[in-house]
Amino acid sequence: MKRETVPLLPAEFARVVGGLVPNAGDVARLAAALAADATAAGHVCVDLAAVAGTKVLDGAVEVPSLNALQSELESSPLVAKPGGFAPLVLDGHRLYLHRYWHYETALARALLERGAEGDDNVDEPALKRVLDRFFPDEDVTPDMQKVAAAVAGVRRLAVLCGGPGTGKTATVARVLAVLSALAGDARLAIGLAAPTGKAAARLQAALAAQPEAASIAGQAVTLHRLLGLAAGGTPRYHAVNPLPLDVLVVDEASMIDLALAAKLVDALPPHAKLILLGDPDQLASVEAGAVLASIAGAAGAFSPAMGARLTRLTGQAVPTGEPASPLSDSIVLLERNYRFPASSGIGRLARAVRAGDADEAVAALDAGDEVTWQSAEAEALGDAVFAGYAPYFEAVRADASAERCFAELARFRVLAAVRDGSFGVHALNRVVERRLAARDPAVLHQRWYPGRAVMVTRNDYALRLANGDVGVVIRDSAAPGGTSVAFEAPDGEIRRFSPARMPECETVYAMTVHKSQGSEFDAVILVLPPEPAPVLSRELVYTGITRARRRVAVLAPREVLKTAIGLRVKRDSALGERIRCPQPGATLAL
Repeated sequence: MKRETVPLLPAEFARVVGGLVPNAGDVARLAAALAADATAAGHVCVDLAAVAGTKVLDGAVEVPSLNALQSELESSPLVAKPGGFAPLVLDGHRLYLHRYWHYETALARALLERGAEGDDNVDEPALKRVLDRFFPDEDVTPDMQKVAAAVAGVRRLAVLCGGPGTGKTATVARVLAVLSALAGDARLAIGLAAPTGKAAARLQAALAAQPEAASIAGQAVTLHRLLGLAAGGTPRYHAVNPLPLDVLVVDEASMIDLALAAKLVDALPPHAKLILLGDPDQLASVEAGAVLASIAGAAGAFSPAMGARLTRLTGQAVPTGEPASPLSDSIVLLERNYRFPASSGIGRLARAVRAGDADEAVAALDAGDEVTWQSAEAEALGDAVFAGYAPYFEAVRADASAERCFAELARFRVLAAVRDGSFGVHALNRVVERRLAARDPAVLHQRWYPGRAVMVTRNDYALRLANGDVGVVIRDSAAPGGTSVAFEAPDGEIRRFSPARMPECETVYAMTVHKSQGSEFDAVILVLPPEPAPVLSRELVYTGITRARRRVAVLAPREVLKTAIGLRVKRDSALGERIRCPQPGATLAL
C-alpha cells in the first residue's frame, strides 16, 4: 500500500530543518516555522516587512526588527539567495520555502516566454475570414469575444477573464472552432481540463452543447489526471515528456494553486496554445497561491502593435495604451454580461460585492428583486430549505428516473461559509434530514436512505469518482440492500455503485462555498455565521451569490455581511510583480 505524505506542522518543520543544520540559528528556525505556516495558510512566501516586530505563533514569539531579521537570515546556512540552494530562499523582503520560490519563478518565466511570443505561422487573411464566419457583427464594438478569439489565434497564451454570464465557455467554443478551421486537414490535439472533476464535467458538458465545438470537444479531465500526477508523486508529463497537445483549455483557473500551475506550464510543449478561463474575483485555491488573480493583475491596454493587429483581424477598433506587462497582450477581460442584465437583482448585488460597496449590496437585498434576506429563525429557515428541495424529494418519492432526480437536485443548493456551528454545513444538513425524518423515520436509522444526496470527498481512480462529485441514493431492486448510489457523467450516462463500494463521502444538501466553485444552481441560499469569522471575505460572498442563475437569499446579519464585503483575501506572493517586472535589473529574480 502506498504510504501517504503527512504534512509537518510549522514548529515540527522548523525542528526538522534545524536538526539538519545544527548551526542554523534560532532566528532561521523561527523563519522556517513562519514559512511553513504561511504556505499552509495559502501564502507563497512570508512578507518579512509585515511580520517584523510582531508576535507570531499564537503570540509566543516576538520577531526581530526587519534589519535584524534580514541580517540573521543572510548569514544562516538554512537560507539561500535567489538561485542558490537551501531549505529557505530570501528574495528581498520575502522569505520562501525553496520549492515555492522555484515554482513562482519558473511559472513567471514560462508565462512571460509563452505570452511574449506570438504564433509566427498564422495566416492572417485566413484567420480574419474564419473570425468573421464564427463571430458575425455584434451590436457592441469592439466585440471582446471576437477579440479573445483573435488573441488565441495569434498568441500561445490567451487568458479569458470574466464573471458568470460573460460568455467565457461560449467564447472558447468558437475559439476552438476557429483554431480547428485554420488547421484544416491537420486535426488539432485539443485538451480540456479543470482543477476538479466537477468543473471538468461542467466544461465538457458546456462545450458539447455548443454547436461550434460539439464535434471537436473531447473528454475533459482534472489537471491531476491530465498531468498523471498522483498524490505526493511526480507528474508523468513534464518538460522532458511533454503533453501530446496542440491546444489546452483550462476552465475555473481561479482554483489553480501555484504548484499545480507551475507543473502544468512545464508539461506543455513549446508550440502548444494555453487558454485559461476564469473569474479572478472568485475564491482562490485552498492551496498556496492566487495564480489567476496575479495574472489578471497584469491586464491592461493592448500594446499599439497588438491593437493594430487585432483591429486588422476583427475589423473593429481595438483600444490601445501602455501595457502593464508583456502579458497584457494575452489577457482579455469579458465584461458584458449575457445572463444578468443591468436591471437584474443578482447582477446588481454581484457588482456591488465585487466593487466592495457594502451599502449598495445591502440596498440590493432590501430591494428584494431576485435577491432577498433569509430569516435566521429556525422554523423559517427550515421551511425555506425544505421548500427549495421539495421538487427533488417529490421526484425521489415517485421513483423518478435518476436523470430527473439529478435535474431537480441541481436547481437548488444551500451554501455555507463554514462547516461547523449552528449555521454550518453539518447543522444545515441535519435541518433537512430532520424534516425528512418527520415523513419517514427510517431516515434516522439508514445511512443510505433513498434520496440522500452525497458528495465524494476523496478521489477514487478505480471507480472514476473524483472529490466533489455529487451522487444520489436511489431505489434499485437489482442491488443488494435495495439501493445504489447514482452519479451522472458529463455525457448524461448514469453510473451506479453499491453503497459498500463508495469512497469517503458526506451528505450534501448544504455545502461550503469553496466546494461549490464550478457549479451553478437556479436558486441559492447563502448562509454566513452570526459573528465575523476569519473565513469571511468579499471573494467568498461574491462566489456564493454568483453560483445562482435566478434567485439568491442571504442569511447573515447586516453588519457581518458588510464586514465580509470589506475584507479581501490577501495571498503573499510576488508572482504578479515578476510578470510585470521581467526586465534585466529588476529587483525580483526570475
